Amino acid sequence: MPRVIGSGLVLCVASVFFAGASETAAAEEGESFEPYPLDYFAMRPVIGNARLSPDGKYLGLLKIPSKTGNPILEVYAASDLAKDPFRMDADPMEITGFNWVSDTDIVFSARQQVRKRIEGFNRGTYEYKLGTVNVDTGKVKAFEQLGLSVEHLLPNSPTKVIVSLVEGGTEGRVSRAFRPRAYYEMDLRRGSRKLLIRGKMALGNISFDGAGNPWLARGYDNGKRELIWYWRPPDSKDWVEFRRVHEDEFEFYSFQVIGQDPEQEGHAFVVARNGEDTEGLWSYDLENKAFGELIMRHPRVDIGSVSYHSNSWSKPNTVVAVGYVTDKVHLVYLDGGEEALHKQLEGLIPNAHNVDVLSRSRDGATLLITNNGPRNPGTYYLIKDNKITKVGARQPLLEYERLAPVEYERYEARDGTSIPAYITTPHGEPPFPLVVMPHGGPAARDYLYGPYDEWAQVLANNGYLVIQPQFRGSTGFGLSLQRGAYENGGQEGHKMQDDKDDAALYLVERGLADPDRMAMYGWSYGGYAALVAASRTPQIYQCVIAGAAVADPMMQINYYRFQFRGALRDRLVRLRETAIQPVDEVEKVNVPMLIVHGDVDQRVPVDHAKKYLKELDEHGKDYKYVELAGADHFSNTLFYDHKSKLYSSMVDYLANDCGPDGL
Repeated sequence: MPRVIGSGLVLCVASVFFAGASETAAAEEGESFEPYPLDYFAMRPVIGNARLSPDGKYLGLLKIPSKTGNPILEVYAASDLAKDPFRMDADPMEITGFNWVSDTDIVFSARQQVRKRIEGFNRGTYEYKLGTVNVDTGKVKAFEQLGLSVEHLLPNSPTKVIVSLVEGGTEGRVSRAFRPRAYYEMDLRRGSRKLLIRGKMALGNISFDGAGNPWLARGYDNGKRELIWYWRPPDSKDWVEFRRVHEDEFEFYSFQVIGQDPEQEGHAFVVARNGEDTEGLWSYDLENKAFGELIMRHPRVDIGSVSYHSNSWSKPNTVVAVGYVTDKVHLVYLDGGEEALHKQLEGLIPNAHNVDVLSRSRDGATLLITNNGPRNPGTYYLIKDNKITKVGARQPLLEYERLAPVEYERYEARDGTSIPAYITTPHGEPPFPLVVMPHGGPAARDYLYGPYDEWAQVLANNGYLVIQPQFRGSTGFGLSLQRGAYENGGQEGHKMQDDKDDAALYLVERGLADPDRMAMYGWSYGGYAALVAASRTPQIYQCVIAGAAVADPMMQINYYRFQFRGALRDRLVRLRETAIQPVDEVEKVNVPMLIVHGDVDQRVPVDHAKKYLKELDEHGKDYKYVELAGADHFSNTLFYDHKSKLYSSMVDYLANDCGPDGL
């Protein structure tokens, strides 16, 4: 059982009443709807990044007012949301996020697409800046230094924050995750900076405690090829080493420090395997360099999230819960008061799924709540003066009952391996046409940061059953499943591909999927899997859709071969060398294909698509190609026009060009 480390303020639920419109009930089983216009899905979130001011007087949020518009910062009086808000646009830049630093001051980040072409692998077309705005005076200040990141909000110093940047450029053979940063205290009113600490390769990547004191650092011993963790004991200026691991072990060596243990001085909370298959939460004795109490571990899935105290002003950086992800985020609380509050909120919010306190006033009385789920892209609620008000939704045109339910299941691959999967079932009666949708990575997973999957819902809304297999190589489900990707040198295109096909056959066996109407769609590594699927025999799919696909694995590994070292580099190279190379398999392609790629993709450059298309032409294969102008690899660079083109191309292709008669 997890330990409980405190109590806390709980709402007076008896006096709280709901002032917003309730959400409708789920559809009857078997009921069907007309599909939404694809524009409804293509729109970027209407509301996002909502936050309360520390005194609870103001509610700030980002709002996109039109299909092709950029986010505008709006600040409302929390006591009367009907009043006209303060508004600010960063045009020609785009606001990407913000935080309150005082009762009236906001620090915001903004970006601008300044190049029409990428400058190499992982060097995109955007530049980033920080700025501040005072909502009382309307005064805006932009900081000219590019690449600044906010590290700490310093809740006790309302005009200052800690920022960091990589000095001397970002190029080199060391992975960006390990490049040392310089840390400054920035005065937001004056724009001046004071150097706090400059990281170096042997000791960098510094974290700060709730009061803004540096307490944790990570470094690299180049001579011994070891990664090192350090901590700074209270009232000391000296860094003390407490953990080392050789780089050859690091890829599968789980050790992540997530905060200080409030119950034991000199201890930290760490997420680690410590000899087990799945990651757990441990209390770690920093002084004696040893694992202490195991606080929580799930036998089948890794720790997937950590929650901090809902009041970040009074208890900053305080870990109160740890979670794992299956059908949803399941939280195991360490704080009794926070657990009670969470349970109360779940009882108050309609269609509660993943309910979270997004922001809370310093006195604890005003709260901003978010709820999201497989059928809810995100809804915001304000609790103030014993009243709950629905602020708005990220995608207000999408209704709960018309989106598709999602189930978490496990199926057995042909060699007996248990594979987790998410299944999105359209309204109507089975058997359905099926789309197998593998995630990118491949060292990643679905449903880690949010259960709403836009692509799955687009397809389900148009009548397609969707399965997202967490094939071997996926993270989050234990070490043995992850390591399965590296068996016998590498299983890309082999057993990893079997896992995806076995997902489809599992649904056929259950009577949910029509075996004569199946396709695969994926992005990035998922796009690679779709290319591999197109040339497999025996063939179970009628067509494939490959987005941002790695067509030439060896070309891809050469982009970053020198950013990795030791066993990790060797494993990656072997994995790519043993992988099916789609660009060399074009002659075997035996189904129609839709190829989609952004023309400024920095992670999988468009050269992959160009090289593959040339081979398709030379072999006379059936395909369509869609290029997304100005689109990078990542979802936050796919704007309305990109998504509208992508979704209309996908739905039209599946309906009309997938197989002899369409899917």
